[in-house]
Amino acid sequence: MKAALYYSNDDIRVVDIPVPKIGPGDVLVKMKACGVCGSDVLEWYRKPRAPMYFGHEVTGVVVDKGDEVKSFKVGDRVFVHHHVPCFVCHYCQRGSYTMCPTYHTSFLDPGGFAEFIRVPAINVERGMLRLPSEIPFEEGTLIEPVSCGLRGLKKSGLQHGDTVLIIGAGFSGIIHIQLAKLLGAGMVIVSDLIDYKLEKAKEFGADYTVNPEKDDIEKAIRDVNEGRLADIVVVTPASCIAIKQAINLADKGATVYIFGPTSPEESMKLVPHKLFFSEITLMASYSSYISETTATLGYIKRGQINCSGLITHRFGLDEIGDAIKLTAEAKHSLKVVVVSDKEVT
Repeated sequence: MKAALYYSNDDIRVVDIPVPKIGPGDVLVKMKACGVCGSDVLEWYRKPRAPMYFGHEVTGVVVDKGDEVKSFKVGDRVFVHHHVPCFVCHYCQRGSYTMCPTYHTSFLDPGGFAEFIRVPAINVERGMLRLPSEIPFEEGTLIEPVSCGLRGLKKSGLQHGDTVLIIGAGFSGIIHIQLAKLLGAGMVIVSDLIDYKLEKAKEFGADYTVNPEKDDIEKAIRDVNEGRLADIVVVTPASCIAIKQAINLADKGATVYIFGPTSPEESMKLVPHKLFFSEITLMASYSSYISETTATLGYIKRGQINCSGLITHRFGLDEIGDAIKLTAEAKHSLKVVVVSDKEVT
């Protein structure tokens, strides 16, 4: 079978490897679609681990299963989560499921960018969901990234009527616009340096947009928010500059929520004075687990998340190098999806 092997953003090789063999509790899935995540193009994360198989926003069809698998059958349309927690360790008992050691060692074999994927027994049990027929495979790949945003906004303490500022109007920013509205935000303001993305933000429900290179962003927020800054500031770029800006744009009692991971070499000067006297909470949220993916599937099924408009580009597995480059450029695309068949539904 064919699978994508990562060396760098400019060197993705499609290689032939054996179809994975399944165990008694495993499932073999034929990949129908796999989204390209922003983390798939983070060279500081991937290159030290290269060469590596990758891809984790997966939907497909069950083509084989072990004898012990009772909850799924051959022919089922499925969404698969690549990480799952143990539910019994210290971190799981505290509700920090994404910090669980098992969570960080449970993977798909070989990865989502492959013709066939072995889903280990623990992932079958705790991370695989049936994909309703009304949800296309391509749109089903959005379950994982949208669920990550859902978890983060819930952790942020977003309250009904809050003013939410989202820094970055790429794919992550767009999903946070929709989720913030679903969770009761009174106003959503989006900032970005690229006008194309700001236009997309308006299409997906942003109440106001601002380009900080053209306008005073603090003044713009105060002008539409009764003189106040934002109650929740979502930082989607992997940027210390954006985090620092977010703190400066957070109102009294606000929460700054970091969604994008910076490289380990990046650092920033933090002045605790404002955090203390304005009671600003600085938090981060990493990934999601079964409760968020289940909730997200429901949102998508009910049409509460606009998925089709988010997917701007589709590539075949043999074209994955182009998919990675387009995602890394982050200028004229929102969501890029790799599909097994250009006519996939």
